[in-house]
Amino acid sequence: MIEFQHVSKQYSPDGVALRDISFTIAKGELVYLAGPSGAGKSTLLKMIAAMERPTSGKVLVNGQDIGALKRAAIPFLRRNLGLIFQEQRLLNDRSVLANVMMPLLVTGSPRAAAEQRARAALDKVGLLDRADGQPLALSGGEQQRVSIARAIVNRPQIILADEPTANLDRASANKVIDALHAFHSVGVTCLISSHDEQILDAAARVIHLERGELMKEAA
Repeated sequence: MIEFQHVSKQYSPDGVALRDISFTIAKGELVYLAGPSGAGKSTLLKMIAAMERPTSGKVLVNGQDIGALKRAAIPFLRRNLGLIFQEQRLLNDRSVLANVMMPLLVTGSPRAAAEQRARAALDKVGLLDRADGQPLALSGGEQQRVSIARAIVNRPQIILADEPTANLDRASANKVIDALHAFHSVGVTCLISSHDEQILDAAARVIHLERGELMKEAA
């Protein structure tokens, strides 16, 4: 489902974000990406979503060479991805339900169908009762679960989550991880970056980055 073949990313002569990274993630697998701040985790995830292109090597997603994709093809790639990035924020001028409906409306879904699927997505993350509320009325953990609902409303094949539990208390972090594991349990491929040792200790597979290099895997 996801394959990195000797991938490097260099922003400047002194700015190497990733160096000769190779690994494969099978369809339906759940993998954690570990490493300190600045290790290259966010860059790696953004490459899968074609938000960054490799300087060298190949990134393959479902057999497609991401580096060779034309700009017009990128939206079609992203329809199969559920993206949960730290810089993606909820829109505070509309309801929780409207936030989750947005990806469907942008791709032309009828409003009634979009609302039905958005309510189902909110139900999956345990927040259907907050559908008509405003994002600012939610806790940090609840806002992150709304972000997950928005990411999965398109029924993606792959979920990419960048530090989804950052700055959350333990109870909220566990609910977020439980929601992601629930999607994995029905066959969605998940790649989740985290520095939370409690979560990583319980993971079946961990890819560890250090200063842009692949250090080890724990299994």
